[in-house]
Amino acid sequence: MSKNAANSVVLVHGGFVDGSGWEGVYHQLKKDGYDVTIVQNPTTSLADDVAVTRRAIAAAPGNVILVGHSYGGVVVSEAGTDPKVAGVVYIAAFAADAGESVSTLIANPPPGASVPPILPPVDGFLMLDKAKFAASFAADVRPSLASFMADSQVPWGVAALEGKVTKPAWRVKPSWYLVATDDHMIPPPAQRQMASRAGATTVEVPGSHAVYVSDPAAVAKLIEQAAASVGKN
Repeated sequence: MSKNAANSVVLVHGGFVDGSGWEGVYHQLKKDGYDVTIVQNPTTSLADDVAVTRRAIAAAPGNVILVGHSYGGVVVSEAGTDPKVAGVVYIAAFAADAGESVSTLIANPPPGASVPPILPPVDGFLMLDKAKFAASFAADVRPSLASFMADSQVPWGVAALEGKVTKPAWRVKPSWYLVATDDHMIPPPAQRQMASRAGATTVEVPGSHAVYVSDPAAVAKLIEQAAASVGKN
């Protein structure tokens, strides 16, 4: 790696899950010599999640590639303006612009798009229907693991869903985007639109919303491309 290369990676999970889903990506990146931090967001509010992520960025050595999956894309859009962040990578994620939130981005789904099986909020928190979790979130994950993910869901705060980005990192930092072409949580056309708007270097991978679990090699490859690219600048 060049002296300017980003040799640290900070991984940010989305709603309904925790950081353990990054395990496969983590092992690939570690094998390839990267320092890796996995953020455990409380997913209670965007402000809280951004604060946790910024602490992880501060603790990471050197320059950072900041990676977000799903709602984690909103978190990294807000936290990624940190001067230590050399690039931002979106994995089937919400690349929100200023004033946007997950709530605004999902308000008007395209005709025929899959509708995530989100249950009505309870005490200000959301869950996915366990019976429909695998089909919507993790269709290409082995059934036993998809079942575990459904049964170990992290309640997602409505305040996090409604948290709005102020200054999106992709407007001031280079960005990369992995489109999961079989995603039933964020429609692939919406992913492509957000990637295009961000001017992101984009790859498309056959995979569910949980592509970071089912195909960690493809996800790690894009992250490493981002790290190598910023090292050339």
